[in-house]
Parts: sequence; C-alpha cells; structure tokens
Amino acid sequence: MIEALQVMPGIGPVSATRIAYYLLDRKRTEGLLMTKAVDEALSNISLCPICRNYTDVENEPCQLCSNARRKEKHSICVVETPSDVMAIEASASYQGNYFVLHGHLSPLDGIGPHELGLEYLKDRLSQERIEEVIIATSHTVEGDVTASYIASMVKKFDIRVSRIATGVPLGGELGSVDGNTLALSLNYRRDM
Repeated sequence: MIEALQVMPGIGPVSATRIAYYLLDRKRTEGLLMTKAVDEALSNISLCPICRNYTDVENEPCQLCSNARRKEKHSICVVETPSDVMAIEASASYQGNYFVLHGHLSPLDGIGPHELGLEYLKDRLSQERIEEVIIATSHTVEGDVTASYIASMVKKFDIRVSRIATGVPLGGELGSVDGNTLALSLNYRRDM
C-alpha cells in the first residue's frame, strides 16, 4: 500500500506511510470508496476524440465538444492540461472549442509534437472552419517553445493565432490563477 501511494506526485515514503496508516486506523470505509472511485475512473475515462480532454464515454465527444453553440464560435483554445480547461471554464470568459496537449514540448524528456497529438490539431485545422487559435500554454520556457511551435504550424493554414496575455504570472500554471486574471488574459490576448 505504501509503495502504491508513492506513484502520486509529491508523495514520498514518509507521506505514503502516514497516509496508509491513517486509512488503516481511521478511514477504512472512505479508503475503500476512494479505491472504487479511482478504479472506475482509470477504467472508464478516456480521451475525447476531438479535443483530447477527458470523457467518460470511450470514442465519444466530451460534453464541451458535444455543445453545438461552441462549434459556432470557430475558435480553438490550445491548453496544456485538462485542469487548464477547467480553469478557463470557471472564468466564464471563453465559449469556444479546446485542444488539450497533455504536456508541452520537452525534447530532453522525449516529448515532441507526436506525443502532444499535434497531428490531430492539424487535422482539425484542415477539416473544420477555424478562424482563430488561442494558445493558452503556461508562461514557462517549455510553454513558450510549445506556443511558438504551434503558432508557426497554425499560420501555415492562414488562421489567426493569438496567445493569452501575460496577466498569467511568468512560471505560473493556469490552474493556480484566479478567474478574473484568467478572464483578462483571454480578453486581452495578442496575435503571434
């Protein structure tokens, strides 16, 4: 149990031991419910075939991609993680479509365009009537490189490319930014 808990980020041997004993001593019922929830999630949640966000119906579009009003917006917001989608949705400042990278370019870690699913983004750009791609990657070195790569790819399709404004702190993750700052960043995005 202690070894299994250490697969979580930030959980080392000491924290894993503390969690294991806490569950065994005081929260067995809740631990079993948590185990069931994790098992169901890992067994049933897959990637949306359109935006690569998470969906609970395999090979079916997620709730956001199923929304007909979003398709009318003709824009795609490219984010690094599903939690970035949640952060932007919580700000209620964007009503278009998404594309989730599940990371950023990192050659040292073996993460290139293929690992980010950029061929799927290219397919969408060539098949859908997209008027703007908004790049909402984190303002880190890796996020900036990823944004530049995607911008050069999108420009080949003669589509407007913008990046969210730097109201998001440098080195910051979108999930930790308050809704107002995120809304302003989206409203005052700039062309790349």
